[in-house]
Amino acid sequence: MAHHKSALKRIRQDFKRTIRNRSLKSDVRTVIKKFRVILENKDIEKARESFPQVQKNIDKAVSKGILHKKTGARYKSRLGLSISKLATS
Repeated sequence: MAHHKSALKRIRQDFKRTIRNRSLKSDVRTVIKKFRVILENKDIEKARESFPQVQKNIDKAVSKGILHKKTGARYKSRLGLSISKLATS
């Protein structure tokens, strides 16, 4: 266990940040899973309505440093492609 005052504070800060990061990452995963369920049900209208919200959550996670910039771009690209594939089929 840390003995210095600054080290104790750092432990407290890390704990708070870990909880916040876990929560945001979980939210992103949940939104993506729900979106994929919509795609599996082949509900194109609902998918188009919910896609901006999915993008917003991914962008928020990227801006907070939860996801890497390119990871967020890859998620958005693949989900967007899946919408277009659903629309053409």
